[in-house]
Amino acid sequence: MQTRKKYIFLAFLASWLLLFLFGGDQLRRFALFSVRKAESPRSWPRWTDRSLLRSFAEPEELQRDGDPALLSPRARRAAWLSAHRSSRCRMESCFDLSRCERNGFKVFTYPQERGQPVSETYSKILSSIERSRYHTARPEEACLFILSADTLDRDRLSEHYVRDLEGKIHGSPLWNGGRNHLIFNLYSGTWPGYGGELGFDPGHAILARASSDSRTFRPGFDVSIPLIPREHPQRGGRRGRLAEVPPKRRFLLAFKGKRYLTGIGSGTRNALHHIHNGKDIISLTTCKHGKDWHRHKDTRCDKDNVDYERFDYQELLHNSTFCIVPRGRRLGSFRFLEALQIPSAVRCIRPERVLAFQQQTQFLWDAYFSSVDKIVHTTLEIIRDRLDPARSRSRRLWNALPGGLLVLPEFSTHLGDFPFYYLHHGYSPSKKFTAFIRAVSQAGSLSQPLLRLIQAVSGSQYCAQIVVLWSCEKPPPPRGKWPQSSVPMTIIQGRRKLSDRFFPFGAIQTDAVLSLDEDTSLSTSEVDFAFSVWLSFPERIVGFPTRSHFWDAERGRWGCTSRWTNEVSMVLGAAAFYHRYYHSLFTEHLPAGLRELPACQDVLLNALVAAVTKLPPIKVTQRKRHEEGAARQAGCGDDGAAGTPPGPPPAPAGARRTEGGRRLWQRQDCLNQLANWFGYMPLVSSRLRLDPVLFKDQVSVLRKKYPSLERP
Repeated sequence: MQTRKKYIFLAFLASWLLLFLFGGDQLRRFALFSVRKAESPRSWPRWTDRSLLRSFAEPEELQRDGDPALLSPRARRAAWLSAHRSSRCRMESCFDLSRCERNGFKVFTYPQERGQPVSETYSKILSSIERSRYHTARPEEACLFILSADTLDRDRLSEHYVRDLEGKIHGSPLWNGGRNHLIFNLYSGTWPGYGGELGFDPGHAILARASSDSRTFRPGFDVSIPLIPREHPQRGGRRGRLAEVPPKRRFLLAFKGKRYLTGIGSGTRNALHHIHNGKDIISLTTCKHGKDWHRHKDTRCDKDNVDYERFDYQELLHNSTFCIVPRGRRLGSFRFLEALQIPSAVRCIRPERVLAFQQQTQFLWDAYFSSVDKIVHTTLEIIRDRLDPARSRSRRLWNALPGGLLVLPEFSTHLGDFPFYYLHHGYSPSKKFTAFIRAVSQAGSLSQPLLRLIQAVSGSQYCAQIVVLWSCEKPPPPRGKWPQSSVPMTIIQGRRKLSDRFFPFGAIQTDAVLSLDEDTSLSTSEVDFAFSVWLSFPERIVGFPTRSHFWDAERGRWGCTSRWTNEVSMVLGAAAFYHRYYHSLFTEHLPAGLRELPACQDVLLNALVAAVTKLPPIKVTQRKRHEEGAARQAGCGDDGAAGTPPGPPPAPAGARRTEGGRRLWQRQDCLNQLANWFGYMPLVSSRLRLDPVLFKDQVSVLRKKYPSLERP
């Protein structure tokens, strides 16, 4: 009997020992967790060196940043789940992918209802979509739907709050439970809790929100966007401002913003006035916000309001080394965009990496956040990538110049296929080019200039093939009448559109494209030298005939000239090398209305490449000045004598009396329309011309690689 008790006691002791060894850590965590839950929450930490720290504020001044009289997190989560039953949505479960497979990525915006109020920011968002290449006016071919009702501000106390929104949305025959819909939202919830309530059930719709949290955000489905200020530009936007490293600015630390007297964020912002010294540390707050701020004002409000008006916010932002980003009422903050545009000093990384970090913030600002257009288009491209993960852009493509918006996944997802990644990633283009000749002769026969051009181009050691775009009314001559060539020749029947010359034809197999007009006069040496230059600058346009743009201050518009000047900003497609990717970008990125403007295609291509690379084209030397003939409609006409500076364009009424004046007026209009579409003038001027080594030097001809270029 005693032996039995002894074994029972040993078994009991062993079980406790095993429980302590393998489960003690969990028990200790549970005990500590229970103790922490029993403690009252604290807004400020208990520093170990508290006695050594100087106190700037009394404890009673430091109000809690918590939500007053709110439900527990579990209760709020349950309330949110009850309102949003599609919290587990993913692209595979809540999005109809078949709509996008049939007609591609098209976006339809609901028609605007008469008398329906729309805020300025939401009007910009709708305009960005309707002006983009994604938009379609036919709902049956749409992949994505955008509501016309303003959903940006869902604060019931706001003047832009749209009432009875759920009834308006669910009454539409296109709603379909929110499937394939995208809802933009900047503000949600209201005082005092400022939760994530939208006031309607979004169903299966994708939410692009500025104040998402980890509880409500659906990874791989929703999109997080920045809080967009009302004054944010529609397109273009200001360039980022990268200061010297380390920055030497007037103020060490600065902040200017609202001071919440009660509720969320009040504790932090009420304490900021203690660091203000009026010299190198500026902290300015105002109580003037909300309808009843007079009722809650304290003794500091009057003085704070006066000091608040002494400094301009943009001046403080551009002249401060550090900027404070205290929490506000909601999770979203305007400070995010400001920090990207004007990066302050960074001290949390190695000093040698500070400049690279700030340069990356400038790239992100310029590529994705500087305008409403870029924010909206980035949101749409993120959703587009989710439709086909196999052809989506990698993180490297999104986070390297020129950015995901200018890298077309339908062209390729490999870095080595894009010209602007060659230098930084060790890639190089193919050593051959395709001669792409545009024939527009109305005779229907082969002209002598075209025959001479084919002979000169085919004689180049770098020419892989010749592609002739036949843009004439009459069919091309039979194959037997074309000249014999040492390289393959392909004839393509065009649609007699000017934009055809920059269409991504499948017949073009090489990276380099030599765009030519049928009356272009070039020698084999000129072609070889220009191609050798392009191999060193594959991301740019390299060629012979050039034009330049200028700002006409008298008329307040842009103009272009063909006069010989010291600056060049465009190289015409009559004789130019460029990468074949720009054919795809020209066709897919630019809207059809802009591509088909008369006498505008060369200007558009140069503007597009400059917008991608932020670099000017390169002019190379040639035997004689290129004269435009039948195909001169691609550039600015000869509006002055050679060597004279550009002057203002002729008056519109007089210009339209002649064919040359009409074309010139069309090109002037093209420049201004593309500047309006981009939001700025993307063309970049250059004073560079590249000549062969020893060009026109008084040395032996045997030492020169291209001696024929010096012949008259």
